[in-house]
Amino acid sequence: MAGTDQLSAVFSALSDPTRRAIIAELAARDATVTELTAPLSISMPAVSRHLKVLERAALISRSRSGKWRASHLEAAPLREAADWIERYRRLWDSSLTRLDAHLAAVQAAGRATDRMVDDPREVE
Repeated sequence: MAGTDQLSAVFSALSDPTRRAIIAELAARDATVTELTAPLSISMPAVSRHLKVLERAALISRSRSGKWRASHLEAAPLREAADWIERYRRLWDSSLTRLDAHLAAVQAAGRATDRMVDDPREVE
């Protein structure tokens, strides 16, 4: 995609559920357009258009053997996208861990306050 960085192209390509289904199928095995069309409720030309988007994003490569043209999953761009997401997952995990600690401290302080009020020796 001219003028677009690789990561944006990957996320754009993965934004469509049909393309994600194609990626899932290609994760299991290489396949032709005909084989990829079978489980989908769209036409072969539509699958071909989806394959072109995936190919432009470098998520798949296509090879010709005789009259057959097979598509093959290229995992490297998926790894790059997963790595990018992982940085933000760690950020959220860290934030949620701090929030858990804060809530535990607030709850512990609340229980300590409740015990002081409920203890008859504390009231005179």
